[in-house]
Amino acid sequence: MKLFLREHVLLIMVQLFQSVMISLLFWLDGYRDVGVSLYAFFLSMLLLTAFLCYRYVSRRNFYQRLQHSLTALDQSLETTERAPISEALDQLLAAQYRLYREELLKGEDRQDEHLLFMDRWVHQMKTPLSVIELTAQSLDEPESSSIREETDRMREGLNTVLYLARLRTIKEDFHIKPVVLSKLIHEVNQENKRFYIRNEVFPQLKEEKTGAIVETDEKWLFFLLSQLIHNAVKYSAGKSNQLILSLYDRSGEMVLEVKDFGIGIPVVDRKRIFNKFYTGENGRKYRESTGMGLYLVNEVAEKLEHCLEMESTVGEGSTFRIIFSKTQNLTSM
Repeated sequence: MKLFLREHVLLIMVQLFQSVMISLLFWLDGYRDVGVSLYAFFLSMLLLTAFLCYRYVSRRNFYQRLQHSLTALDQSLETTERAPISEALDQLLAAQYRLYREELLKGEDRQDEHLLFMDRWVHQMKTPLSVIELTAQSLDEPESSSIREETDRMREGLNTVLYLARLRTIKEDFHIKPVVLSKLIHEVNQENKRFYIRNEVFPQLKEEKTGAIVETDEKWLFFLLSQLIHNAVKYSAGKSNQLILSLYDRSGEMVLEVKDFGIGIPVVDRKRIFNKFYTGENGRKYRESTGMGLYLVNEVAEKLEHCLEMESTVGEGSTFRIIFSKTQNLTSM
């Protein structure tokens, strides 16, 4: 109704002005019958009101459509009444919808090409990295360790790029199956053995619930745990040489916990550590930080429907927990 009144307010004012001017002209011409003038004014207003009522009723759906926002793109293709203005608007929206879809598909194609290129590029870069590592083994220390340390950093960066590229189509990449958590932790520790030794931070497994089995995607969970461990080791190096990985049952939910005794996370940063590209105070001190690790961890955990918890105390360390729901915890079934 408000939109209808705003559109016709000029018509109402013109009609009122016209009625007053006609009555004034008759008065100036010497016509003094006020009753007839009032009757003419009343009749004019009655006809205007009838016209506005008819116009509103006949176009009510049209005005309601204009006042309500769209909840889906397909709604722009809906038609209202057969009035010329309505049909013109429907045609405009349909054309706009087709143009938008074409541009959207073009953008998706370009993005898919870019992601495919990144995926292939990462895999191609892993081959020369392996060659460099093999070459480094024939060198004397400390040159050999220095080169392998740099190649490990490059491999970690390439893996981050690879998983970030796959994040858009992550649900298509899922392979949900029963996963033995202690076995997965052992594989992650083996993968990061040199990283532990280089930083002099060593993991300890506390398995309160032996034989813990959860339903998840093994590859993506491997990535989650690796990212949490890399952060824990990086921010513990030089302060503590211990990292505790725990498995325990909490009210029917299985918990995989990564606890370090490093520098901790400042209070001001805790609400934003999962934001994309946010490095925070610690990230500015450790310039290798990209601000993507915990963002990817949070995004993947949400897609896998695992809950993520964090506790931290500055100067004492941080604890991250991956929570597997009761339905995902196959150990208690």
